[in-house]
Amino acid sequence: MPAYICGVGFHVPAHTVTNHDLEQRVDTSDEWIVTRTGIRQRHISQGELTSDLGAQAARAALADAGLTADAVTHILCATCTPDSYCPNTATQIARKLDLRGRMAVDLNAACSGYLYSLQTARALVTLDPRAVVLVVASEVLSSRVNWADRTTCVLFGDGAGAAIVCGEKSGRGVEIIDALLESDGQYGELLTILGGGSARPYTLGEPVGEDFFIQMNGREVFKVAVRSMTDVCQRMLARHGLGVDDLDMFVAHQANLRIIEAVGKKLDLPAEKVFANVQRYGNTSAASVGIALAEGCADGTFGPGQRVLLTTFGSGFTWGAVLLQF
Repeated sequence: MPAYICGVGFHVPAHTVTNHDLEQRVDTSDEWIVTRTGIRQRHISQGELTSDLGAQAARAALADAGLTADAVTHILCATCTPDSYCPNTATQIARKLDLRGRMAVDLNAACSGYLYSLQTARALVTLDPRAVVLVVASEVLSSRVNWADRTTCVLFGDGAGAAIVCGEKSGRGVEIIDALLESDGQYGELLTILGGGSARPYTLGEPVGEDFFIQMNGREVFKVAVRSMTDVCQRMLARHGLGVDDLDMFVAHQANLRIIEAVGKKLDLPAEKVFANVQRYGNTSAASVGIALAEGCADGTFGPGQRVLLTTFGSGFTWGAVLLQF
């Protein structure tokens, strides 16, 4: 069964934190951050919840599709920073859209959440071609950043990206041609937020430790990320008989400009085909590809007739690729 992205949208907090702002908090510099990551600023929540950002992105996607919230039949929320363990964040997004009686579920594939959710939406549309699936990838990573750790606090930002997935071509009518999604848990220790889970339970009154925040072995993550995204993209192209010349644009998870450029180089893609907005938003985890796709649609970077390849990589480790036809 075909599945189409009928509308896209994104939302980020108004408050920005620049590299120069971070120079006042930790031992770092604008030059150090830009050289190693390409990031110049990030948007940081000031009291906005993951569900708040997600609901705003959802409204934008619905408007882009020319639909009202009542049309939505399913809500999928990709996040690793939910409002709470329970209730899940998808139900709170539904509540803020004044929706009741819909399936609403969270998915956690860390930074790969948007692509994992697109594939789940495809499955729902296959079961019921009349379904209208709201995919929201939303993160408030600032709530899990250790602002004393200069190796990680410079990387992350908050935001949400959303898409409306339907079984009938309407609105933007971007066809989801194919998806390849994979994982390998043996690398899970390289990028974690462990504190509070069943593996690291919290006792009442116990001080919050460093393991409640993002901890990462950046060097090893870089190597596995580049290798995994390159491989899955090559296999995606091969199984459709495509070469890099057949791609109009390439969108990788906006984690780090060096990673994005390294994957583009290994795929032999010209720089003008490699989309990047990490310099403005930082790493927004599950939201990053959704924000990139919505921003690129809004400014005309992506348009009718284009073939676009998305790829992602996240804690778990999870990774994957999705091929789109505009």
